This record gives sequence, C-alpha cells and structure tokens, in this order.
Amino acid sequence: MAAKLGQDGHDRGAHVIASAFGDLGFAVEVGKLFQTPEEAAAQAIEKRVDVIGVSSQAAGHRTLVPALLAALKAQGGGNILVVCGGVIPPQDYAFLMEAGVAAIYGPGTNIPVAASEVLHLIAKKRMAA
Repeated sequence: MAAKLGQDGHDRGAHVIASAFGDLGFAVEVGKLFQTPEEAAAQAIEKRVDVIGVSSQAAGHRTLVPALLAALKAQGGGNILVVCGGVIPPQDYAFLMEAGVAAIYGPGTNIPVAASEVLHLIAKKRMAA
C-alpha cells in the first residue's frame, strides 16, 4: 500500500512507485491524500497488505510515521511492515529505523532493486512468524 499522510499533497512519486510495483506484479493499494496515520492503518489492515510504503515530501515523517506504527499496533496490524520513501534527509534515517521502519528509499532509488528488497523483507517477516 502506498500512503500519503498528513498535509503532504505531493503524490506524483507515490503514484510512480505504485504503478512500477504494479507492473512488477505487486498488488498495490493506494491510500487517499491527507490520510491520518489511523486511517492508513485501518485501510492497510482491511486490505490485508504486507507493507505500507509512506511517501514523504513535506517533512511530516518524523511525527506521522511513528504515529502510523503506533496505530498499526493499536489496531492489530503490528505485523505490517512500514517502509518510507521520498525526500527524507539522511540524518532522519536512524530515527525512522529505530522507530520501526523496515527500509528507507530516497530519491534516485532503483525501483527493481527496491522491489526485490521489499520481497525479501516480506519473506523474512513470514519466516519469523
């Protein structure tokens, strides 16, 4: 699932990634613009997704991504992986990873490589379950 949280209205990158992952064989859900973390968590749980990809362009990732992770746990979706992409300063990567983000993909990420990594993350999660 591709998610755009908070007031971040820049959705082109999220749609490009969603389309590319779809072309590679992923079943992709795209969340609405301006979702709250709780709404995104509910949609992800309802649609039974394996991964939520949060696209950030407007610096909301430091508050919204931890809130999404908390909402997933509170709503019974703590097994759903969260990855982030977009314009995220490298100095925020450690903060997000410590919060529970499984991977971060910045500008210029090779999409087939990212898709392969996401598949490996899903497989690793399923093996651990």
